[in-house]
Amino acid sequence: MRTEFSFANLAEIETELLAVLAADAQTAKEADARPAPALLTGNEAVKKAVADVLASGEFKAGANETLLLHGPAGLKAKRLLVVGLGKAGKATAHSVRSAAGTAVRFAKPRGIREVALALPLLVSDGLDAAASARAAVEGALVGDFDPDTYRSDRKDQSVQRFTLVAPESADKKALEAAFAEGVIVGESQNFARSLVNEPGNKLTPTILGQRAAEMAQEVGLGWEVHSTEKLHELKMGAFWSVSQGSEEPPALIVLRYEPDGVAKDGPVLGLVGKGITFDTGGISIKPADNMEKMKYDMAGGAAMIGAMRAIALLKPKVRVIGIVCAAENMPDGKAQKPGDVQTAMSGKTIEIINTDAEGRLVLADGLAYAKQLGATHLIDAATLTGACVVALGMVNAGAFSNDDATYEKFDTALKVSGEKFWRLPLGDEYMEMIKSDIGDIKNTGGRWGGAITAAEFLHAFAEETPWVHLDIAGVAWVEDARPYIAKGPSGIAVRSILEWVRSY
Repeated sequence: MRTEFSFANLAEIETELLAVLAADAQTAKEADARPAPALLTGNEAVKKAVADVLASGEFKAGANETLLLHGPAGLKAKRLLVVGLGKAGKATAHSVRSAAGTAVRFAKPRGIREVALALPLLVSDGLDAAASARAAVEGALVGDFDPDTYRSDRKDQSVQRFTLVAPESADKKALEAAFAEGVIVGESQNFARSLVNEPGNKLTPTILGQRAAEMAQEVGLGWEVHSTEKLHELKMGAFWSVSQGSEEPPALIVLRYEPDGVAKDGPVLGLVGKGITFDTGGISIKPADNMEKMKYDMAGGAAMIGAMRAIALLKPKVRVIGIVCAAENMPDGKAQKPGDVQTAMSGKTIEIINTDAEGRLVLADGLAYAKQLGATHLIDAATLTGACVVALGMVNAGAFSNDDATYEKFDTALKVSGEKFWRLPLGDEYMEMIKSDIGDIKNTGGRWGGAITAAEFLHAFAEETPWVHLDIAGVAWVEDARPYIAKGPSGIAVRSILEWVRSY
C-alpha cells in the first residue's frame, strides 16, 4: 500500500472512495429522539452530500458502522463512505484507528483500490489531531493485511493507495510527522503478523532467524543468530530441553539497537520473546483439534522482532536488546519427558511436570541471557497459557510485573497504543505452588491460577531486575474477522512494547 498525506479541500479530491468519520452526538436526554450523527469534518460540500440520509435516522454512527453513497453531489470522489466512531464523548484516536481499518476493509472486496480518508479535525478531549493522524494510517495498513498467502487462486485485493486528507489550514509539520510515525508502526505490526501467519514448515527456527537478520540489515540493527552450539556454550539447558526433540535446530536471535549520544550508565532495555515456531506439546502432546494454530506460538517473538524494526526506524534515545528464543516442541525419541530435571542458564534446576509448558523454559534462559548482555529492565511476550485466556477471554491480554514504576510506564504506553492489557497479581503464595521436591522449581503449578504461576516461574529468572511479562495467548490470533482487521494474526503488543521503550 502506498501511503500519502494531503492538505486539500475534500470536495476537490478525485478518488475512488472518500471516507469521512461520524460520531453519535445524541445525549442521554435525547434517548427517545431520532439519532443525530455528527460528521467530523468542517467541509460544507461533504455535509450537504449526506445531509438527507443522516437526517433520516438510518445511519446511527455506531462504532465501525458504514454508509455508502455513490456519485455524491458536489464532490469529485466517485463514492463517499461514512464510518461511525460510536458515541462522540467516547471517541479517541483508537476509534479512528479502527474506523480507518474499516474503510480499507470495506473497499478491498469491492475492487476499490484507492481510498482517501478525511482526518477528523473537530477535536474533542479524546480526539487529538496528531494522534488521530498516526492512528489512521496504522489502522489503514493493519486493515489491508490478509492471511491468504498460499492460496493458489489468491486475488490481490490490496488497497494500492491510501491518502489521509487534512484541511490546508492544519498544522502541517506536526501532522506529517505523526503520519510518518504511523506508517512505520503499522508496517512493523504487519511485519510481525506476516511472521506469525507462516506455517511451521515454511518458518522453522532457522528461517525465523534469517527473516529477523534480513530485517535487521535493512533497518540498521546489529544482529546475531546462534544455534545449538551456542546454547550449549551458554549452558541454556532449559531452552535446549525444548529443542532436543526436533529435527530442526533452535535459533537464538539477538537484535541490538545502540543509538549514538546515549549515556553509558543509562538504562538498557531487554525485549525477550517466545519463538516456538510449532508446538505439538512434546511428550505431553496436545489434542489434535486446533493444533494447526500452534504455528502462532511464536507470536511473542514476532512482536519483539516487529517492535525492534519500529525502534530502529523511530530512533528513541535508549539502548535496546531484543532476544527471541526459537524452537520447535516435538515428541520424538530424543524429546524431554515429564519427570526430567533440566538446569537453566542461571543455574536453577527445573523439574519438568508437563512438556507442553515449554514457553516458560525458553524464556527462562532468554531472560537470563538478556541480563548477562546488560539489560537493566526487561519485558517479555509470549502466547504462554490457556489459563490467561480462561481468565480474560479474547479481549484483554494479561500483564504482570515485579516493579510498579516499570509497569506504570507500560500502562501509560497503552494510552498511546490502544491495546488492551489487564494487570494480574504476583505473590509468594503462587511461587509456593511451583516449588519442586527434587529440584528448585517445577514448570507447572497445576490447574488453578495457571497464568500467575507461569508468570511466577518467569519471575524466578527475572529476579530483582524490573520486569514486565505479557501473556498474549488469547489475543495473538483473531478468531473471527472484524470490520477493521482480518481473521488471523493480530500483531498484538508491537505498539505497546514500542511505546514502553520510548518512555525511557
